[in-house]
Amino acid sequence: MTDIDAITLEIMRTQLESVAEEMGQVLVSSSYSPNIKERRDCSTALFDAEGRLVAQAEHIPVHLGAMPDAVQTVLEYDPVPGDVFVLNDPFDGGTHLPDVTMVSPLTVDGEILGYAVSRAHHADVGGMTPGSMPAGAREIYQEGLRIPPVRLVDAGVQNDDVLSLILANVRNSGERRADIRAQIAANERGGDRLSDLVADHGKDRVVTAFDAVLDYSRDRVTAELRALPDGTYHARDVLEGDGVTDDDVPIEVSVTIDGDSMYVDFDGTAPQVAGNVNAPLAVAKSAVYFAVRSVTDPDIPPNEGCYDPIEVSVPEGSLLNPSPPAAVVGGNVETSQRVTDVVFTALADAAPERVPAQGQGTMNNLTIGSRTGGEGGFTYYETIGGGFGGRATGDGMDGVQVGMTNTLNTPIEALEAEYPMVVEEYSLRGNSGGRGRHRGGLGLVRSLTVETDATVSLLTERRRVAPKGIAGGEDGAVGKNVVRVPDLTDDAGDDESESVGDDDAFVVGSKVTREVPAGTTVTIYTPGGGGYGDPAERSRDAIERDRVDEKMD
Repeated sequence: MTDIDAITLEIMRTQLESVAEEMGQVLVSSSYSPNIKERRDCSTALFDAEGRLVAQAEHIPVHLGAMPDAVQTVLEYDPVPGDVFVLNDPFDGGTHLPDVTMVSPLTVDGEILGYAVSRAHHADVGGMTPGSMPAGAREIYQEGLRIPPVRLVDAGVQNDDVLSLILANVRNSGERRADIRAQIAANERGGDRLSDLVADHGKDRVVTAFDAVLDYSRDRVTAELRALPDGTYHARDVLEGDGVTDDDVPIEVSVTIDGDSMYVDFDGTAPQVAGNVNAPLAVAKSAVYFAVRSVTDPDIPPNEGCYDPIEVSVPEGSLLNPSPPAAVVGGNVETSQRVTDVVFTALADAAPERVPAQGQGTMNNLTIGSRTGGEGGFTYYETIGGGFGGRATGDGMDGVQVGMTNTLNTPIEALEAEYPMVVEEYSLRGNSGGRGRHRGGLGLVRSLTVETDATVSLLTERRRVAPKGIAGGEDGAVGKNVVRVPDLTDDAGDDESESVGDDDAFVVGSKVTREVPAGTTVTIYTPGGGGYGDPAERSRDAIERDRVDEKMD
């Protein structure tokens, strides 16, 4: 442990974390797009001069575990005081193209002491469909503008040429411009607050605190790993197609615990696929870190020290470590969820009381955008909550985000004010949680009518393979995507469509993009969580409460 007393360590640790939290508050309050200002689909963090994660706001797991790769990439470009780098390239520090990252050196007296980093999901970054989340994309060029690490601000001077190039290739450029400015402002706030800490404690003390908080987290994680039984634990699961075919795509993992270290090997996972569910290595590592942190002690301060005892191995050219120009936009949102599921399943044998039944295992990505571009157009993007798995200590949560995302919903009032859409239903989905001693959480029903011609894209999972129960609990319900089109013609569906009883309503596949006319209603039934324990052991009071609340029959 670095030479710093426990009281000072705790004070400075919380102060460093407050820097990241305040950066997030600035980003949310300054942005224009509902996806950031309402749903808070963004993350902020503070790194030291070596590019090590020191503190993060508790935002989006898939962002935060992958941020270190972005900073290490930027370091290769020799940043100087006053720079702000922008990037989104999944093969050069990013995750998927809508997640735009800003990295800013933080200086005191002309010396770089650290880096402020913000990552936000922009509602559109170009590409073949509004919202930049196309189903069926076969190469990254179809998914949007690919930005390698480049100076958006060069030694304190904004590079207008770079900004113009970005804005010329996205829809709703005014909104994009405002959100980019919000990210820059968030990073600037990080610099202001780090300077305040140096003024209060001195530069050497702050740098010492960087090392100390990493050592502290590392020591706590290794202690947690030593408490788990040594051994190798295996799990396997599948994705339900890649958006090009419906063939199952396997993900396999072996987790080896050896004393105070962990080795996670994805040998046996499918090769990279034609569709867009490939996930960059940074995303796979992020999912592993999230699962391990959940199974050990979530209260351990999240930083680079947490990750040091964990080694992740993924074959090159595989689903979880693809080569360019692989399409990857679905990997960040859907494949990351399945990686989380398989790592949790493997660790269930090592820590059975700490691992819940499977949650919904999908982000239920819904993107709707106008066919016409320009400032009069719109792009709406949302991930939709579902059921959390039952736990050893209680029922799963109803209608929440599960796994690698931690976003809010878009409030109905904000959604209807911003977009030409009407929310027809937003409710819990009864009987969707798996039965057990502790019931799985319920999924949701989210139904929207689009009042203009539009393009609808869906990237979803768990439409065929149910979230699994654990310890004798029953599986949760699978999800379902339904599109109701006014004045349906014979060619409105396709070979995968299935009538649901109404002449104008069809179940569509888990990964689809459709052009739809005004008046179309899209309804998403999200999966429920699996149950935990034998259903016969559930208390009569809990059963009656579920019946009265109309959660379960």
